[in-house]
Amino acid sequence: MAVDPLTDDWSPEQTAAMQRLRDWAVSFVELNQHLATWMGLPTSDANALGHIVWAAEDGHPLSPADLSRQIGMTSGATTVLLNRLETAGHIRRTRDHADRRRVSLHPEPAAREQARQFIAAAGAEIAEVMHTSSAEELRHVIAFVSRLTAASTAANKRLQHGAPAGSGRSRRAVGTARDQR
Repeated sequence: MAVDPLTDDWSPEQTAAMQRLRDWAVSFVELNQHLATWMGLPTSDANALGHIVWAAEDGHPLSPADLSRQIGMTSGATTVLLNRLETAGHIRRTRDHADRRRVSLHPEPAAREQARQFIAAAGAEIAEVMHTSSAEELRHVIAFVSRLTAASTAANKRLQHGAPAGSGRSRRAVGTARDQR
């Protein structure tokens, strides 16, 4: 049975957890705004560059489509943004896959270094929390946030197809059923 977040009672702990996650998201956006200032970029460009740097650091470079989805921009707007970042020398696009049609986004070394310097200057407090948290605490956080991410990813996929929660039907399926009448 699905929980209705508008009508079901939430425990104080559940409400507090959602508020703290919201607070973190707001704080993270503010840090991105400071990164933009640090690098002399528009906020949207710094946000995109941050996604590109973190994905490359994780060993999973983004495609333009991945980036577009993550930053909530159309593919056309993302292309314009990527052109600006590439022209400014912050990123490069490569076709280093077996499928030569797939483009990967990589930060240029100087942009990566600028981002690293920003994180070193701005992330001291965050690093302190990470370094003073026990492995057990971090495992719990990882598990909890992973479950939340999986849930929000599932909701996003469902919403991409226009289906309300619990309907089990996508907008395409609804349209197809309507067309068959």
